[in-house]
Amino acid sequence: MPQGQPSAVPDDGLTTRQRRNRPLVIVHTGEMKGKSTSAFGLALRAWNQGWDIGVFQFVKSAKWRVGEESALRALGRVHDETGEGGPVEWHKMGEGWSWARKKGTEEDHATAAAEGWREIASRLNAGRHTMYVLDEFTYPIHWGWVDVDDVVKVLAERPGHQHVVITGRNAHPRLIDAADLVLETTKIKHPMDAGQKGQRGIEW
Repeated sequence: MPQGQPSAVPDDGLTTRQRRNRPLVIVHTGEMKGKSTSAFGLALRAWNQGWDIGVFQFVKSAKWRVGEESALRALGRVHDETGEGGPVEWHKMGEGWSWARKKGTEEDHATAAAEGWREIASRLNAGRHTMYVLDEFTYPIHWGWVDVDDVVKVLAERPGHQHVVITGRNAHPRLIDAADLVLETTKIKHPMDAGQKGQRGIEW
């Protein structure tokens, strides 16, 4: 793809504009760090375009606040106060989904993950957001808590212009097949190999 140009143009009956603006399913998988960071980078671009953003974290603890969360929540407040950028919602399974009545309870993780997916599917069907970040969503699929066939069906049938970014290791082959863009992070070298623990500004 030299200078952002496609290597081939399909005979699909679409105009260049239609093809360029097609909503995407994006999967960030692999063993190395950077999958969520890259997804949140896309969310920053989406905010700058004025898109409505919904972030849903499926595994991280409610006590664990990554830097991107603080930054995107702050940008959501900027939008609310000034109209700049786009609105931002951030939901974490570990603190109880914000739409659930039992916020903060120690629910069964499989049940909570399934509940989270049902809410996301409902939002997709309604065209609620423009950019969805389903952070670490590959894990509940991998563990069998969420049915991959249902996920693929909902993604394929989503209306309007909704981009979906899914992160996590062990992405299911069906999910990879359904995606428009897939990246795999591979470790070449890492400070932890030399016994160095994670540090502020790099890991969180």
